[in-house]
Amino acid sequence: MNVALAPYTLELELERELRYRNIAFEQRDRLFFFDADYRPLFAQVIWINCQRLTITSINDGVKQLRALGKNWSLFSIEHHRRAQLIQEGLPKIPDAPMPFLAASPKHAMGGWTLYDSNTIICSPETTSRYPLGKVEFIENKTTPPSRAYLKLWEFFTLYSELPAKGSHVLDMGACPGGWSWVLASLGLRVTAVDKAPLDNTIARMSNITFLQESAFALDPARVGKVDSFFSDIICYPERLLTLVKTWMAQGQVKNFVCTIKFQGEADFAVIDAFLAIPGSQMVHLYHNKHEVTWWVTQPCD
Repeated sequence: MNVALAPYTLELELERELRYRNIAFEQRDRLFFFDADYRPLFAQVIWINCQRLTITSINDGVKQLRALGKNWSLFSIEHHRRAQLIQEGLPKIPDAPMPFLAASPKHAMGGWTLYDSNTIICSPETTSRYPLGKVEFIENKTTPPSRAYLKLWEFFTLYSELPAKGSHVLDMGACPGGWSWVLASLGLRVTAVDKAPLDNTIARMSNITFLQESAFALDPARVGKVDSFFSDIICYPERLLTLVKTWMAQGQVKNFVCTIKFQGEADFAVIDAFLAIPGSQMVHLYHNKHEVTWWVTQPCD
């Protein structure tokens, strides 16, 4: 059995995803219990190959969890006081916000819940080394014009190497400039594209060139070879897919990192169309809202 924790307020999307994949499940609060070998996209963390422990007391619960692993994070669905007392008997987990590009914790993070008063569902193997998949940063609350920059911070900290310094990258739909700020701060040459103007502080950065025009109208031939194509554009997913394929067809962009934003319910057919592109990966970042992050690396011609 696997257990997926839905992101806050996105329980319905995880339910829809599992139904779309024809996977039977049981929902308890934000936890979804299912037997299929599947890792849902709309999951903050997934507990893999869970075990069911029968316990006789709080101390017995602590003892059995300690025997299985060192680090445990609780998501409580009932018998909250009893569950909390068990958690308090386990090693304390550091939960302070981390700096951008901090190294991942060295040890695995387990997850558990008290299913009923005498039953623990748990796994020492989860998809995140952070408690319940929470990725909190020491935020910069002065320079970035919005909190969208945290998505790129999370992406580079957890999922990707940084582009080489001096690389030329695109930030499509850049306004107000949070992603451009991250990219320029990494020493990259940024071409920011948007019909709306950038925040003044961002626009003044020396390694940002701003093109005030539609990202959908920009001719790839004008830009030349680009190391990475970044997009946090607010648009329908089908339109973003067409834009990505247009730039891919030019053969002059190596990496793509895009936020796929859903105007209504998530469109799993479009999700599958993105994933059908060779080399594709996709995740719902902790800092994503009603959206997912897709990326792919392809060799230039």
